[in-house]
Amino acid sequence: QVQLVESGGGSVQVGGSLKLSCLVSGYISTTCGMGWYRQRPGKERELVSSISSDGTTRYRDSVKGRFTVSQDNNKNTLYLQMNTLKTDDTAVYYCAAASGGTYCAGPEEERQQMWIIYGMEYWGKGTPVTITS
Repeated sequence: QVQLVESGGGSVQVGGSLKLSCLVSGYISTTCGMGWYRQRPGKERELVSSISSDGTTRYRDSVKGRFTVSQDNNKNTLYLQMNTLKTDDTAVYYCAAASGGTYCAGPEEERQQMWIIYGMEYWGKGTPVTITS
């Protein structure tokens, strides 16, 4: 059984910081990357950041320079450090993992496009983050 459990969400004032964690349990075959998604109120889900199995990290433009994704050496825990938070960062944040031929096939650029458009295979339940102005 595969489980992804997020923690660290809460309420913080604009300009503050927050660190999210994602604990991974169970066996996931052909894992090639993990990521953080978010769904802001009234908007569609979007990929915030991803980290590939080789350590390559990527961020959407709106969080570059403010957010940092990282992973423990044993890859059992995924983190998202969020600094200089804005009201637009208010959302439910989801941890996700890519696995199998659908989400891990092809070169890195094609996998990134798949993750952006279609998401990933395994998902956590989400943790809410509220930024107060």
